[in-house]
Amino acid sequence: MSQAREDRRPGGALRAADVSRSFEGVHAVQGVSLTLHRHEVIGLIGPNGAGKSTLVNLLTGFDLPSSGTVELDGRDVTRWSASRRGRHGLARTFQHSHAFRSLTVRENVEVAALGVGASPATARRRADELLDLVALADHADAPAGALAHGVERRLGVARALATEPTFVLMDEPAAGLPEAEVPEFAAVVRSVRDDHGAGVLLIDHNMALIMDVCERIHVLDHGRTLAEGTPTEIRANLDVSAAYLGESAVHEGLS
Repeated sequence: MSQAREDRRPGGALRAADVSRSFEGVHAVQGVSLTLHRHEVIGLIGPNGAGKSTLVNLLTGFDLPSSGTVELDGRDVTRWSASRRGRHGLARTFQHSHAFRSLTVRENVEVAALGVGASPATARRRADELLDLVALADHADAPAGALAHGVERRLGVARALATEPTFVLMDEPAAGLPEAEVPEFAAVVRSVRDDHGAGVLLIDHNMALIMDVCERIHVLDHGRTLAEGTPTEIRANLDVSAAYLGESAVHEGLS
C-alpha cells in the first residue's frame, strides 16, 4: 500500500455507533455498535434474517441508517456514498456476483484497480498478484461469466483487494466453496490481514472458517447484538446456541 494512501487514514478503525435501520416499521438493525480495527479479523454471525447484510450495507454506504453513526478512521461518514467510502479505503464483497461477466477474470480485477486511480501497468501487475493470492491465476483469461459459483466468490475478493483497501467486508465469501477449499480460503483471509494490513469483517455461515480465522466474533439476532467475544467465549455461549436452533449445520459448528 502506498504511503500517500495510508497517510489519509489516521484513525485506523471502522465504527458503527448505535446504528439502527427500519423498513416500513420492521426493525432490521436495532442499536448495534461494532468496531473493526486494522490488522484484525472479526466475524459477524447470526441466524438467517438476523440483520447481517443490512449492517454491512450501512457500514459501506449502500444504505443509510435510520439513526446512529458510522465512522471511518475518525471521520463521520454516515451520509457518505458507497463510492466515496470506497475511495477512502473501504471495500466489500457481495453475496451475489457483481463481476463484469463479459470481461476476463484478469480484466475484472484491473478495472477495480483503475477505478481507484491505478495506472494501466500498475493495474495489470496488481491483478496478477491478486489472482495468485486467491488461486485464480489459471482462470485469468477466462470470461468471468463462465466461472463456477465458488470461484466467483474468490474473484470478488480479488476485486475488493485491487482497490488497496484498509478495511474489507466479506459477505458470505465461502458460500459455495467445497469444504476441501475452505482452509485455502482461510489463508487468503489471513493474508488480507497480515500482508495487506487491512481489517476484515467476515460474514459467513461456515462456522469452522469463522472460528479458525477470527480474533473476535459479533453475534446478531433479530437485528440486535446478542453477544460479542472470542471464538472460545462464543462457542460456550448458551444464548448463541439457542439462537441457532434449527440451523443444524451452524449449530454443529458451535458445538
